[in-house]
Amino acid sequence: MKRGTSRDIRTANRYEVLRQIIAASPTSRQELAAATGLSLATVATLVGELLDLRMITEVGFEDSAGGRPRGLVAVNASGGALIGVDIAETYVHVELFDLALNVLARAEEDVRPGESLPEQLVGHVAAAVGSVVMQAGIEGARVLGVGVSVPGQVNRDTGIAEYAPNWDWHDVPLLDLLTEHIAYPLYLDNPLRAVAVAELWFGAARGRGDAVVVTLGTGVGAGLVLGGGLHRGVSNSAGEWGHNTIVLDGRLCHCGNHGCVETYVGAPGIMLNLRELSPGSPLLHPEDQTATIAALAQGMREQDPVALKVVRDTARYLGAGIADLVNLFNPEVVVLSSWVAAALGEPLVAEVREAVSRHALPRPMAATEIVLSLIPSDPACLGAATFALEGALQSVGQRNAKRTTPARSRTAPPS
Repeated sequence: MKRGTSRDIRTANRYEVLRQIIAASPTSRQELAAATGLSLATVATLVGELLDLRMITEVGFEDSAGGRPRGLVAVNASGGALIGVDIAETYVHVELFDLALNVLARAEEDVRPGESLPEQLVGHVAAAVGSVVMQAGIEGARVLGVGVSVPGQVNRDTGIAEYAPNWDWHDVPLLDLLTEHIAYPLYLDNPLRAVAVAELWFGAARGRGDAVVVTLGTGVGAGLVLGGGLHRGVSNSAGEWGHNTIVLDGRLCHCGNHGCVETYVGAPGIMLNLRELSPGSPLLHPEDQTATIAALAQGMREQDPVALKVVRDTARYLGAGIADLVNLFNPEVVVLSSWVAAALGEPLVAEVREAVSRHALPRPMAATEIVLSLIPSDPACLGAATFALEGALQSVGQRNAKRTTPARSRTAPPS
């Protein structure tokens, strides 16, 4: 969100108050003021606005020590629905949430190899969005918005997917293409931001001032939480850690460079690690990333020496890359997220912790936890749904501003 205007600040404060209510329902205005750092008067005004929007509701009182009972508010779960879309290289996953961000419906579409044209992916998204709305049995008017997480560099203001190296996308007007098939308000962003927000709201980064959320899937990246908030960078491109060079003159990456982190620890890179170690291994499913990662996970449980060696070697690369993040950002926590991390689980995390400790400086390493994401649903969908919520609150602020702005003559210059 652009800073500077009172409307922007008010929208940001409204969003933060609602976030706290969702995270800690029921809660009092006094507790909200303490959690957000806003004055009690400001919180009371924002709570009144959210009550008017039917996003929250009064739920009674709690006794206070010797004082007047405090009124409690809670999120009105049935006050609207939000949809989160996770577009990935091998699947499109969609979840529909109530306003408390409980999952009400899920749908998934497989993306087959070579099926990377924007129109093909848009078709999958439209089908899955239609499916979750039908499953939930809700009226379309209750859908406040659809947040869409798409890999690569995204201009969230214009809705253009500027660069997605794994698909060779350049300046794809993805939001316009989606609008042709989906009637709800749409909000576009990158999975690094989506997953980081999910961890900030409900996961291991909650209550932390500084955190790094490492996504391990087909692609690789790092969502950044700095100073208690999401860090986007000047062009919404922060976190493209997967395209940092980890091996000089190493493997060719889809981005055109050599030796990127992603080529060693993303799902295709792990498959290559396995192929180089044991070309004929039954663990290797040459055309199926998901099956290969699942086979490695099963192999680790069975103490298969090839599986253990592949995961250990992958963790060495991953640990060296994460050590750079620890040294650079000095985070309280590094969270390993996305489907590869979930599949390989705690054995991978244990190997990564050991590898990071060998490469990171002792002082920042001593202050950093390295943990596996515990969010039970798809974190990219959850984070994308929060972008839809943010957009809905911003739209309300803009409508309210228009109602209070004096009408101008059509010929009058803008102020």
